[in-house]
Amino acid sequence: MTHSLMSGIETPETKAAARLVPRDGLYAWYVTILLTVAYAVAFVDRQILNLLVEPIKGQFTLSDTQISLLQGLSFTLAYVLMGPLFGRWTDIGNRRTIIWTGVTLWSVFTIFCGLSQTYWQLFGARMGVGGAEACLMPAAWSLLSDYFSKDKLPRAMSIFLMGPYLGGGLALIFGGLVIQQLGHVGPVDAGPFGLLAPWHLAFIVVGGPGLLLAALMLTVREPPRAKVAGQAEQERFTLAQIWQFLSERRAFYGAFYGGMSLHVIALYAFPAWIPSFLIRHYGVSMASVGLEYGASVLIAGSLGVWCGPYVAKFLAARGYVDAAFRTPALTTLGVVPFAVLLPFCPTYELALAAAVGVTFFYTLPMAMAASSIQMVTPNRMRGVVSSLYVFTVSIVGLGLAPTFIALITDRLFGDPGMVGWSLALVCSVSSIGASILMLRGLGAFRAALAEGEKVS
Repeated sequence: MTHSLMSGIETPETKAAARLVPRDGLYAWYVTILLTVAYAVAFVDRQILNLLVEPIKGQFTLSDTQISLLQGLSFTLAYVLMGPLFGRWTDIGNRRTIIWTGVTLWSVFTIFCGLSQTYWQLFGARMGVGGAEACLMPAAWSLLSDYFSKDKLPRAMSIFLMGPYLGGGLALIFGGLVIQQLGHVGPVDAGPFGLLAPWHLAFIVVGGPGLLLAALMLTVREPPRAKVAGQAEQERFTLAQIWQFLSERRAFYGAFYGGMSLHVIALYAFPAWIPSFLIRHYGVSMASVGLEYGASVLIAGSLGVWCGPYVAKFLAARGYVDAAFRTPALTTLGVVPFAVLLPFCPTYELALAAAVGVTFFYTLPMAMAASSIQMVTPNRMRGVVSSLYVFTVSIVGLGLAPTFIALITDRLFGDPGMVGWSLALVCSVSSIGASILMLRGLGAFRAALAEGEKVS
């Protein structure tokens, strides 16, 4: 590809490339589905640990805080370190190759989780999963932005962002079934790998399919890079240019990164600890929680992401030009009443219903948040800008959120049975803070949109 292709100037070469990967066509939707499956598989590998908290605690004699470090710090440490590297690679390299590499590596490290015989071996394997998964969001967001027009992008993003909830639900459902089926077998002698308990086997079973998915990723074609309306496109930006761009628009990007970081506290803290809350407080079996809560995550989470663009269309029809960013700014508040209700639920069924409400509302903002940042960011900056998003939300959401819950449970309440109160406190406060920050950034978002339209 020549510089003319990267600059957005239409030439016979760019026309030929566009014919190979036409925007908004059937092939674009095929790639969307494949990327969604990849995201789902990533979350199966990432979230299966949440269902296995109790057997891992028992085998290694861990506290809630030590378990939270497996859920958060081990994964996030590598995730945030690798995110900027994958983001930069996304802006200058082949995005299909990046995703293929990541899928292969995270699947292998998930299998390694299932072979771990010590806490620190499991910690290290979780780091491998986290580092490899950092590839997906920057590369996938960038690909989708080139496969779809501005009008179709929010729907494509909403489908892609169903992946975590499909994957998180499937992790709970099939993880519970695996534990149930293998629980009566007892430890399996794996020779040099030692004795494997049912929780070990659950990791191995969910890690294997990712290797098949990696092969399917080779069917993805790299699209020509399109430009954002109003932005002069070039082959690459220096890091200094990217920093200058973000600094000049810090009112929007600061509100976006800060608001979404607070929002994802609920997104990561809630699924990390709600299975333990349901098991401890209501005495429900692990298999039942996996099936029933897993189904609610799959359905309510996917439905929440799917509804996001409809909320944005509703707002846009009423004259809100900032509907893409106004949608997450308002809808994150929906988490609050359901989170507050959780510790007051007298029955398991009511608690599960409250969990469904939280799940729906913490997923509702995600598609439009992703779309809004793509709308105002130049193509050759999207990888770095997206990786900065991954970096900030991962530190707060993945790295700290599960530990917030554990520390409040262990230190403030001093009772593992009070984890429901910890969830209610953390999720409601963080959601209110997220809404306040994003609402303050609406004016800057409108200005960024107007700037693009004026230049174009």
